[in-house]
Amino acid sequence: MISRLFIKNHLSFESCELSFGEGLNVFTGVSGAGKSVLMKALLSAFGLSEATAQVVEVDAFCTLGLDDISDESPNVFKVLKQNSARYFLNSQSISKKNLSSACASFVRFLGAKESGEFENSALLGLVDALVGEKNFAKNKADFASIFKELSSAKAELEKLKTDESHVEELKELASFEINKISQINPKIGELEELSELKKRLSKRDKIEQAWEGASGIFEFESAVIRALELCERDSAFFSDAMNELRSAKESLSFEEMSDDEIEGVLDRIEALSGLERRYGSIERALEVLASKKAELEKLEKIEFEKTHLQNKVNELNSSANALASELSKARKKALPKLEAKLNEYLEKMYLPALFLELKESIMSELGLDKVEVNLGAVNLKNISSGELNRLRLAFIATSAELGDSRNSRIPTTAKNQTGVLILDEIDANLSGKEAMSIASVLEMLGQSYQIFAISHQPQLSSKAAHHFLIEKKGEISSARELSKAEREHELARMISGEHVSQEAKDFAKKLLD
Repeated sequence: MISRLFIKNHLSFESCELSFGEGLNVFTGVSGAGKSVLMKALLSAFGLSEATAQVVEVDAFCTLGLDDISDESPNVFKVLKQNSARYFLNSQSISKKNLSSACASFVRFLGAKESGEFENSALLGLVDALVGEKNFAKNKADFASIFKELSSAKAELEKLKTDESHVEELKELASFEINKISQINPKIGELEELSELKKRLSKRDKIEQAWEGASGIFEFESAVIRALELCERDSAFFSDAMNELRSAKESLSFEEMSDDEIEGVLDRIEALSGLERRYGSIERALEVLASKKAELEKLEKIEFEKTHLQNKVNELNSSANALASELSKARKKALPKLEAKLNEYLEKMYLPALFLELKESIMSELGLDKVEVNLGAVNLKNISSGELNRLRLAFIATSAELGDSRNSRIPTTAKNQTGVLILDEIDANLSGKEAMSIASVLEMLGQSYQIFAISHQPQLSSKAAHHFLIEKKGEISSARELSKAEREHELARMISGEHVSQEAKDFAKKLLD
């Protein structure tokens, strides 16, 4: 329940603070006084309308169940706007999207263009609330689980079929990559070793020429040793040095490599360098090789996987159809009950009886059922706005009677009311008798909802638990709750216009009494 509204600098309102009570709260006033402006400010606090006020603050008793913001009693909703709007709940910042989502089951706004009561999910929700079979809830949950799995399997199968149409092309590309890398058969570190050999090969002629000039030292080796021995000096150091020289010469010898072998080394380096340029490194080339081999293996098994998936889809589809059929049978039995409940309200509001029909539809998470609504012999698309408003009200009242089955999470409010219902001229374009019938239904509905209604009809206003007058003096709007005497005068104005007659006063008094 909303207990308080404060707005500041909101279009024609400089400042306004109102307190609200339970049941039916009605807002009246001449056209252009600011009734819709006030209602939009109220909606903006819940993220359900664009914020245009500098400040909007609302106190509301409700349970929102947010993980990161604790509920308080009351919860305080606040909107501040300078260059952009900022939203707060209990002094904690919250995004508009999260705010509106959290309030969706607490505040319901029925504008002229809104017709969510006739969405198939809402209609089936009402039907399901009247199904008395004990296994229905389990069948419904089982169906939802199977349908989710079926949808996933179908999507996977479609992807597989798409892949299959390109499978030969994909296999050819994978085989090309595999062959390109496998033919070279690279080894990690091989390119570095061959590159070092290439450097030495590039100096082959210079190295051989240098050693040819230095080889003469070996001719004097025995003479040097002889001289050292005659001098009684140890010649071991000289022998070691000469052995080191021989080893160095032999290690740099190119005599064992033919020209063809050298050419092979150069070709190998070029092939490995090509892989490195293409893949970034030899390590990455080996990773691609392993990946493409796995891809090719999967592509070669695609027909097997497709058959397996198709069998799975067939099995799930069979199970889903069987459960959907059980749901349909139960719904067909419950449909007359819903039809009867709705027609009770329609009769009160002077509308012809409606007919509900359960038709087979494309499978969805709700089953195979679609509820069609016809008012008398007329399709919903062809009824007047007044008829549509009364029909919507019948669905809302039935929904409240069934525990608001449209929502899985029912917010807790003061006096066990199921939430807040905001109506924008629901009694527009109606006769006095029709307007009074709507007023009576809303008065009853006020036991379940706290209702905010804009009205230009005295019948609805007379049924209000709290009556607010919106006035505009010059360019400034104001709002206040009326006393009983003030209500009588406002109803008389609504009946006779600017010049209030005695007959209008008498009728207004009769309405209030």
